Parts: sequence; structure tokens; C-alpha cells
Amino acid sequence: MLLMKKAYGIFPPMFTVWKKSDGTYDEKGTEKYIDWLIDNGIQSIVPCGSTGESAGMFMEEQKRVIEHVTKYVAGQIPCYAGTGKYSTPETLELSIHAKNVGVDGLMVILPYYYKPYKAAAMNHLREIHKATELPMILYNNPWFAGYELTAKEAKILVDEGVLTGVKAAHGDANRVSDMKFECGDKMTVFYGHDYAALQGLAAGADGWLSGFPATFPKQCRALQEAVMVEKDLDKGRAIWDKFIPFINFFMDPEVNAQVHWLEMLKWAANVQGANVGIPRKPLKELDPEFKKRMEKPLEILLSI
Repeated sequence: MLLMKKAYGIFPPMFTVWKKSDGTYDEKGTEKYIDWLIDNGIQSIVPCGSTGESAGMFMEEQKRVIEHVTKYVAGQIPCYAGTGKYSTPETLELSIHAKNVGVDGLMVILPYYYKPYKAAAMNHLREIHKATELPMILYNNPWFAGYELTAKEAKILVDEGVLTGVKAAHGDANRVSDMKFECGDKMTVFYGHDYAALQGLAAGADGWLSGFPATFPKQCRALQEAVMVEKDLDKGRAIWDKFIPFINFFMDPEVNAQVHWLEMLKWAANVQGANVGIPRKPLKELDPEFKKRMEKPLEILLSI
């Protein structure tokens, strides 16, 4: 039986690097980015999450990315593949492929767009578990899927052995405390958004799984160490204060009406030398005006 590594800690849904010349997958660029992430303190990794633009990939392309990243990481840290699609057959196809290429586990978003009723969504997860027997993190994202499982509903699947973790992506820290209260140590709970990570970690999260860890791994690790390891909330607040100017810009409705969060995060990673390129169309490189407006808040955050 394969020994799977449990995901924990600073856990980026990594960017996918596309070649500037033709927009196809850039293996060498992705490898350099993975090295950068590991060198800057990540503890687990997800290829083909939302930040990795999985919704913009062809099926065979997504399989290739999962296989390449898994083999390149080669057990250095836990590698959980994002395999969630709307349909159960597609999700099964991707998940079985991920198992065959050696991932440590799966991250699966609830079936989206059509928003199936909860019993159908839970059976979807049960089928994936039955087919793969891999550890599975529920990607509980009401903003992308249109709904989420409650802590009590998730507990049913935890008690059945279907789920081992959850990415609490709503953003409010109470999602973390509710899951920990209902599921305890049987569920690894990750704070899964960006705007309230201090509160999520203080509420008992086992790690941080969202776009910021893919962009600011060193800074996210510093916050986690202060709150979870050193148990120094004052130190955590001081670190978090340096995130706030960037978050205020990043979450500003006026800004979000003109540029996309993925354009902002990829540019912020590039400024640090990660060389992750730009998102696929219909998105594009961040506009020069917003690069200029981001400079000061980004400088504050990178001073951590």
C-alpha cells in the first residue's frame, strides 16, 4: 500500500506557467517556480487549483500538468492535485490519473455551475473516494461553486472516511472554527481565502491554502509561524498589519471592477523573481496603471 503524505501548513495552489511564445504549458518555467516556492518555505503544494487556472485547461493538458508537477516535486513535500470538474465522470477520470502518477491526495471542488442539491454533491465525493481511496480535501468555495457544505454535512463525509481535509474558502474565520468544532483532529482544516488569514489561523486552522501562499510564500510562512508555532498573537498582528494595505487594494471593489485578482497576483509574484508569466486569455497582463498603484502596498508586504 502506498504511504501518502498528509498536507499541512503553507499550501499554495500554485500558478501554472504558460510560454510567452505560444501560450502552451511551460515545464521549465514551472519547475523554477516550484523551486522558488520550496525555497521560500511552502510545506505542501496543489497543481491545478483555481489559482493554477484549471478552469482554462483542456483535460489532457490538466493531466500533463498534474503528472509533471507530481514527478518534479518527487516527494519533497505533499502534493495534492486539483481534480474537481462539474461532472462525476470527468472528475473520476482526472482523479484516477492523478492517483496513477503518484499524487499524495486530491483537492476537489463541489460540482459547480448547475449547483446540484447537497445529496448529489456528497455522492459525487463518495464516488471519487471509492475509485481512488486517496486522501481528499474538499474545496468548499461558495463563490466559485455557488454553495458549500456546512460543518455538519462535512462531518458526515469525514466520519465515512471520504474526506480528510477542507479548504474553507468562504473567507470568514468562523468556517474554520466550525469545522474544527465538528470534526476535531479527524479533519485537517485550511484557511482558504486571503483577507482574514490572521483570524483563520488564530481560530485553529492547520494551514493556509489560497492565492497568497502561491504569491507570498515567505511572508505567509512568517505569519503562520508567529501564530501557530510561537503562539505569539501580538507578533502575528504586527506581521498582518503589513499585509493589510495590499489586501485593502486587492479587495477594493473599484479595483476589482477593472482588473482581475489573478492578474494582480501573477504580477506580484513576477516582481519577486518567480517568473510565472501572465494568465491565459480572456485575462491578460496587469495594466501599467495598476502596477503603479500596487507598488507601495506591495513594498510594505514584501518587507516582512
